[in-house]
Amino acid sequence: MAGTDRRKACAADHVDAGAPAVILVRTQLGENIGAAARAMLNCGLSDLRLVQPRDGWPNVKALGAASGADAVLNGVRLCATVEEAVADLNLVHATTARPRELLKPELAPRVAVTALRDAGRRGARLGLLFGPEKAGLKNEELVLADAIVRIPLNPAFASLNLAQAVLIMAYEWRLVSTPPDEEEEQPPPAGSARPATKDEILHFFRHLEGALDDRDFFPTPEMRPKMVQNMRTMFERISMTRQDVQTLRGVVRALTGERPQRGRPPGPAD
Repeated sequence: MAGTDRRKACAADHVDAGAPAVILVRTQLGENIGAAARAMLNCGLSDLRLVQPRDGWPNVKALGAASGADAVLNGVRLCATVEEAVADLNLVHATTARPRELLKPELAPRVAVTALRDAGRRGARLGLLFGPEKAGLKNEELVLADAIVRIPLNPAFASLNLAQAVLIMAYEWRLVSTPPDEEEEQPPPAGSARPATKDEILHFFRHLEGALDDRDFFPTPEMRPKMVQNMRTMFERISMTRQDVQTLRGVVRALTGERPQRGRPPGPAD
């Protein structure tokens, strides 16, 4: 038992603090959560966030399938929505196997994690988003991602177990983030623009959409969800900074006649 505890402690000491958070949405089986946690710790990832797991949390079946990945399971963050899970992140990539109508970049795993790594070196907080085992992510959840990741598999049999998908992305991250003889990473330059968090971006979306509602912009209630989805997708492609969000919210205030609130960052109170 003491040897097992030492191995667990050693594993916890070798996690990558800058690695992406792994967000599992509406996971159906506790075993898949545990196996995903094991895959994460294999590759040095430790930030696991669960959105509405079907069987609740904690889950004893997850503990057994994790095979000692306690460093991940003990730090699980339980979230009510995908929006909550990504609120503090700046760059999120989502995996999906189904064709989508969204106009988002579609990246191979190596390209996706390389983009995440480069953003992380500039100070961004990162995330990888995975949907439930059967249906995958909804379009309104994919809108929150900056890009879609497609794993190139046999087109006649492309179905992956959730933990397998997590392992592929985590392993790709490990390959690009810890190459041999890598030079010491340099901090982001002083004064460089901070990427907007998803929370800041979502508050801008709500601000804009509320202003459009007040002015009867949407032709019918039935058309509103699709139009909102398209607008959010368009803005997400910009990779906005915090200053971009503040500027856009100032534009909305100016156009609607709202009184400026100087010196305050965008947030829930606006």
